[in-house]
Amino acid sequence: MDVLINVFVALHVIGIASLLGGFLTQMKAMGAGTARFVPAMLHGALTMLVTGVALVGIHEAQDHTVNHVKIGIKLLILLVILVLVYVKRDDEKAGKGAFAAVGGLTVANIFIATLWT
Repeated sequence: MDVLINVFVALHVIGIASLLGGFLTQMKAMGAGTARFVPAMLHGALTMLVTGVALVGIHEAQDHTVNHVKIGIKLLILLVILVLVYVKRDDEKAGKGAFAAVGGLTVANIFIATLWT
């Protein structure tokens, strides 16, 4: 079961890399007001959602302790990110506020995952 957990963790990291990478590649365009939500951001967020739910399910099935408050906050942040990216995915330009919010929430989710023990 440890191999399966490690595979899902690796896929979760790939998802966050896709989401953050998509944001970082558009930062220069954000300064010019022409940033847009690229498909990699949506796919990364969806990958994070699916793998995160799978990881929680596997840990619960093995009777491991899961910090439900931490998971709930991370899920709420991810859902906000998903809604913003999904709603604005076809727009030629994303607003600076919405785009910056996605980047900030992504970084916040990373810090919650790594620093909250």
